[in-house]
Amino acid sequence: FSNALWKLYLKTGSADWKVIKNHAFSVIKITSEMIKSYYAAGPCERVDAAKYPWGWNELNYDDTNWLKPISTVSEFSVGRGFLYGAAWYLVPRTIPFMVERHELFTKITRTEGIEKNDKRNDDFLKEKGTLTIPKHSKVKLLIDQTYHSTGFPELTFSKGKNGSIKITYAETLMLSTDPAEQLNDGNLIHVDLKGNRNEIEGKSIFGYYDFILPDGGENRLFKPLARRTYRFIELEIETKDEALVLEKYHGVYTGYPFEEKAKFESQDPLLNKIWENSWRTLKNSAEEMFFDPYYEQLQYIGDTKIESLISIYVSGDDRLMRKAIKQFDDSRTSEGLTQSRYPSSIVQIIPTFSLIWIDMLHDYFMYRNDPEFLRQFIPGIKSVIDWFTVRVDKNGMLANLGWWNFTDWTEEFPNGIPIGADDGHSANVSLQFVKSLNHAQAICNYFNLEHEANNYGKLSSEIKKSVYELCYSEEKGLIAETPDKDVFSQHTNIFAVLTNTFSEEEQPIIIQKILDDKSLYQVTIYFKFYLFRALQKAGMGDKYLDSLMPWETMINNGMTTFGETDINPRSECHGWSASPNFDFIHTVAGIYPAEHSFKSVIIEPNLGNLTTLKAALPHPKGMIKVIFARNGNKIEAVITLPETVKGVFKWKGKLVKLDGGEQNVSL
Repeated sequence: FSNALWKLYLKTGSADWKVIKNHAFSVIKITSEMIKSYYAAGPCERVDAAKYPWGWNELNYDDTNWLKPISTVSEFSVGRGFLYGAAWYLVPRTIPFMVERHELFTKITRTEGIEKNDKRNDDFLKEKGTLTIPKHSKVKLLIDQTYHSTGFPELTFSKGKNGSIKITYAETLMLSTDPAEQLNDGNLIHVDLKGNRNEIEGKSIFGYYDFILPDGGENRLFKPLARRTYRFIELEIETKDEALVLEKYHGVYTGYPFEEKAKFESQDPLLNKIWENSWRTLKNSAEEMFFDPYYEQLQYIGDTKIESLISIYVSGDDRLMRKAIKQFDDSRTSEGLTQSRYPSSIVQIIPTFSLIWIDMLHDYFMYRNDPEFLRQFIPGIKSVIDWFTVRVDKNGMLANLGWWNFTDWTEEFPNGIPIGADDGHSANVSLQFVKSLNHAQAICNYFNLEHEANNYGKLSSEIKKSVYELCYSEEKGLIAETPDKDVFSQHTNIFAVLTNTFSEEEQPIIIQKILDDKSLYQVTIYFKFYLFRALQKAGMGDKYLDSLMPWETMINNGMTTFGETDINPRSECHGWSASPNFDFIHTVAGIYPAEHSFKSVIIEPNLGNLTTLKAALPHPKGMIKVIFARNGNKIEAVITLPETVKGVFKWKGKLVKLDGGEQNVSL
C-alpha cells in the first residue's frame, strides 16, 4: 500500500535509481560582516574538481559504487504522516517553471597580469575561441555585462591542475574608500562609494564569490547551484605548473516568465528609459517568489505589494501574487500576525506589514473576480485586525505595539520606525491601521459579513477622529506624529489623505503642503508609491511626472535597475523601486478599476507636460488601449476597451461614458 502511494503521487516507481554524495562541493559561508551590509541569501561554493564524479550524467558512466536509496515508511492513511521524523508533502505547483535564456557577457573591461589590448582575450566570452592563461601566472579579468542581470553563469575550462579560479559577483564596483560613513565637522555623513556605475577607474570589485580548484581535466563545467546576481564579474586566476584554458563563459538568465504585455510610449525619452529599467528591476527581483536578488533573497510583504501590482499591470499575470498572498497567510503566528517575510527559517514580525498583507488582498479584490480565492483569507484578516484592535487604548490610538513597526527608511525614523510607534501613540501607525480597516471592511461587505464590516467601519471612524483631535496642529495645518505635536512627516499626512482623515476638499491643500514643506520628514523612494496614491486621490496626479528626479538620478549614475534607495543604495535592484511601471499606466495614462473585480474601468489621464501618449494594459477580458493627443486643456483620445467592459473617461472635471470596443473622445 505504501509503495502504491509513492507510485501514485511521486511517480518515481520503484527505487531503482542510485545516489552518492558529491564531495567536490563545500560551502563558502557569506556573512553580513564579509559583505559589510545585511546579507540574507545563500552561501557560495568551493569546488574541488579532482573530487567531482565527472561524466555521471553520461550513459556509459560506471556507477558501481553508488548507493541505492532506502524506501521510507509513511502512515498517511491514519493521519500521522511522517518520514523519519519530518513530514514533507508534495503539493501542486501554482506558478509556471522559470525561464532560462542563454546570455553572452558583453566585454572584458579591465585586466591584470595579461595583455589588456589583445582582442583575443574575450574570444571565450563571444564563444569564438579560447583564452589560455600561462602556467605560473596570476591574472584578473573584469567582465562588465553593462546591465544588471541574474541567473546561473556557466564556465567551461580545461587543464590548470593545482591552480585556482575565484569568481566574484557584484552589482557595481566600489571605490577603495572605507568606511561608508565618515565624520565631517562632527556630523555623520554618508560617503558615496559607488559613483557612476559605468566608470571603473579607481574602483574595485567587492562581493560574494565562488572558488574552483581545477583538476587538469578537459571541458570541465562549473555552474553554481544557486542563482548569482551581477553586472560585474571578476575571474581571479592563479596557475601553477600547467596552463589553464578558458573555453567559454556565459550567463544563463533565470527568472519568472513574465511577459511584457503593457505598453507605454511617450515623446519623452527619459520616461521610456525609466519604463525599461523599471521592468528589468521587477524581472530580476522575481523567481519562485519576489525578492531582492543580491542581498536578501527573502519575500517581504511591503515589497511584494508593489511588485504584485506591477506584475498585474505590465504582464497581467497574477500567479506569483496569489502564491505570495497564500504564503503570507501560511506564515501567521499564534499571535495572529503574519511574518514580515516568508518563507524564512528565522521569524521576523513587522506588524505594519501584516496590515499591508490585508491591503494586498484588497488589491486582488479590485483587480480580479475570484471570490473563492479571497474567501479563504477571511480568518487571517480577522486575526490581524484583532491583534491591532486590542492595542487601541483609551485615547483611541494604537499604543504599546511591540515588534518592529517599520514604515520607511527615512533617516529621522530610527530603524525605519515612526516616532511614537514603540513608546507612545503614533498617528502614522494608527492611520495605517485605519487604511487596512477600510480595505477589510470592503472585503467583508462583499462576503456579506455584516458584523465584521460594521465593526471595522466603526473602529476606523473612531481612530480617525482620535488622531485628528489629538495630533492635528492648527499652526502647521497638518497632523503631527504624536499628540506632542512636535514633529511632522510626509508619511502620516499621506495616510491622512488616503483614509479621508482630511476631507476631500482639504486634500489638495494638504498635498501641496506635503510637497512644499521640507521641514517634514521626507519619504524615500519606496514610500513615494504611497505619496503618488495620495497625489492621484487628491486630483493632483499631473504633478507625478515632476516627481521622477530620483529615478532620473539613478539612470544618470549608470544604473540599469533601480535601487533600494535612490541615494547610496545598498541593493542596486529592489522591486519596490520599479513602481513607475505601475504609475505610468495607473497614474499617467490613468487606467484603474471603477469597482471591484475590475468590472468597469476609469480612464483619467494625468499627462503633466506630455502632449502625446500611447498606453495599453492587459485586462482579464482583453487589452485596454489608449492614444492621447493633448493641446492645452483640450484632448483627443482613441480608447479601446474589451467588448464586455464599460467605463468612464475623465478629463478636467468632464465625464464621458465608455463602451466596449474602440471609440473616439474629444474634450
